[in-house]
Amino acid sequence: MYEGISQNILPAMSLAGVEVGTHFYWDIGGAKLHGQVFLVSWLASGAILLMAILGTRTLQRIPEGLQNFAEFVFEFVEDIAKNQIHEEEDYRTWLPYIGTLFLFIFASNWCGGLLPLKLIELPEGELAAPTNDINTTVALALLTSMSYFAAGLLKKGIGYFKRYVQPTPVLLPINILEDFTKPLSLSFRLFGNILADELTVSVLVLLVPLFIPLPIMVLGVFASSIQALIFATLSAAYIGEALEEHH
Repeated sequence: MYEGISQNILPAMSLAGVEVGTHFYWDIGGAKLHGQVFLVSWLASGAILLMAILGTRTLQRIPEGLQNFAEFVFEFVEDIAKNQIHEEEDYRTWLPYIGTLFLFIFASNWCGGLLPLKLIELPEGELAAPTNDINTTVALALLTSMSYFAAGLLKKGIGYFKRYVQPTPVLLPINILEDFTKPLSLSFRLFGNILADELTVSVLVLLVPLFIPLPIMVLGVFASSIQALIFATLSAAYIGEALEEHH
């Protein structure tokens, strides 16, 4: 009896389960790359490029259709940068980075939450949101770290490092430690939330395959959108902090 039950359950688990730590590898020049992360990342990037091209192909003075949507997205991202980086010259310089970061994370999260990618079988691993892979979120967090260092150095030169001894040199170790904790918190917050959402949906699909998981999936899509906003907002805040004049 138990053998029959296990045979019925295992196929459902292989369909609904999230294979944490299992990857479909591409071996290129002796380097192993996570193929499924690249595939979904290209899908998300392609969707962003397609919307950008369609939304700006025939510009009109009074926007409508996809142009209206494209302008709404631009104004939304501009507000993120403007609210955190107050000088107009500075926020316009970093707007392309903040916008790209937000749109990529947003599209990646939605690809994992809306598209039935897990139904596509791979030799190993499975297709899911790139942001449920710790390598992706760490890479994005490190890009933000390099960006706010670059922002501070480009504006203030070597004087940027005075911030480590302000308002008192006693805070030097704490200020240095803060620069290590920023990328850690950024990467693990995004990774943990997206992975937890996909695990929750997978377990519910396994237990109650039809209607119960749908509200959780909708909630997960909403939460993944918020995570994209949080990541972009914090990145802009860190860059704004690096550009801020300390007295």
